[in-house]
Amino acid sequence: MFIRELKNRSGTTSIQIISKYGGKYKVLKSFGSGRTPEEIARLKLKARDEISKLKAQASLFISEQDQLVDDFLSNLSNDQISVIGPELILGRIYNGIGFSVIKEELFRHLVITRIISPGSKLKTIDYLSRYQGVEIHKDEIYRFLDKLHSKYKEQVEQIAFNHTLKVQDGNIGIVFYDMTTLHFEASDEDDLRRTGFSKVGKHQNPQIYLGLLVSSGGYPIGYDIYEGNIYEGHTLLPFIRKFEKRYKLNRPIVVADAGLLTTDNITGLEKEGYQYILGARIKNQSNAIKDKILALNLETGEHATINKDDGKKLIISFSDKRAKKDENNRKRGLARLEKNLNAGKLTKSNINKRGYNKYLQLEGQVKIKIDYDKFNADKKWDGLKGYLTNTKLKASTVIDNYANLWHIERAFRISKTDLRIRPIYHRLKHRIEAHICISFTAYSILKELERILKKEKCTLSPQRATELTKNMYQISFTLPETKQPKNVILKMDEEQKLVYSILKKYY
Repeated sequence: MFIRELKNRSGTTSIQIISKYGGKYKVLKSFGSGRTPEEIARLKLKARDEISKLKAQASLFISEQDQLVDDFLSNLSNDQISVIGPELILGRIYNGIGFSVIKEELFRHLVITRIISPGSKLKTIDYLSRYQGVEIHKDEIYRFLDKLHSKYKEQVEQIAFNHTLKVQDGNIGIVFYDMTTLHFEASDEDDLRRTGFSKVGKHQNPQIYLGLLVSSGGYPIGYDIYEGNIYEGHTLLPFIRKFEKRYKLNRPIVVADAGLLTTDNITGLEKEGYQYILGARIKNQSNAIKDKILALNLETGEHATINKDDGKKLIISFSDKRAKKDENNRKRGLARLEKNLNAGKLTKSNINKRGYNKYLQLEGQVKIKIDYDKFNADKKWDGLKGYLTNTKLKASTVIDNYANLWHIERAFRISKTDLRIRPIYHRLKHRIEAHICISFTAYSILKELERILKKEKCTLSPQRATELTKNMYQISFTLPETKQPKNVILKMDEEQKLVYSILKKYY
């Protein structure tokens, strides 16, 4: 509060008590106006007495401590409040796994931001500036990406592997390998980005293949990037050899899906002493084997083993749930064929064995029709699943191990949705590789968060726990007397406290 002398047009001076609150001025009381210095002095004396009374009254309701708190809060600015949750939770895991040995603070920022706010590098810059108070120029990021892959890829993989080995109690006896395609928004190709068979239907977009190796439970071991037009079956053996040699894995059992089931792969694995469990294409077996499969008459949940002449075992299982899914997929495929046939979009070039095109046949010289007898005959295969192995494991163990491939499929799903690894907007090869390296590291952190929450029987998902970190705040200020800087984490809600307390038990 203060006294204001207001000059009037009439030549008099008005005396008022003014207060300032929220950046606005307010007249608390007016005491009239005077012309002579004596009259003005008398009015000002009344105003000072009134201020004393008002302050005395205020002290009856506001303690000195309250006043200090009020003054402190009134002087806080936005740049003193920051989001601390990502560093508090994800940063702890980053350190705990061992990634902090990479002495690049920018790498840490890029990895954690990939989890919290995945997007383009420009969006990363905006997020770091707005919520973390970290100012980075885009050129600084691009310069770092230019050296990231060549300098840190193997170190990142080694750190992730060491942690996976620890989680697996020092023994990795089985590994899971799979591949996925990652497409680009740019339409031009180069030595790495090639158009090829896309698993997500983006056949016109340049793409790359990403191969991923994980342990039981989906914990990361390593990854590699391949040209977009490579045949995925050619990647299995070189990939397994590379990581087995680097980590001295001592011939682990290799688990892979039916897409990697080639004669060359099987021969190569056996020649080099590997045991394997591969998804089997049961409709591609010999007629004698197919007759044996269909004669099994399995009920849901049942399985049987067929010993092949070459010493390998073909294990067949049946599931009602899978049968319904297979039937639904066949009907949807048939509906698409009928729609395209009626629209005149099918030609002789569409008659092949790819997918549901196998139901097409040529009638006469030019007319194409659908072979409904062949469609109906396929029903007997609904619900059947095959597994090819050269191990001595029990059939149920083989099926259970193969079922663990869903972990690697889930790893791809997490990378593509939660981490938004695709589409990729980079054009230069080394920046594409750096982008994958950052995403691999981010996946390692998310996987560890998932493991800890599961071990503590916490019902929160890793996605929910990550979301909670976005609203964990910290205030930074300087103590008035000692001039010492101080950081105070604001009180968390119950879910936030739960996640924080769990993480503190481990890191």
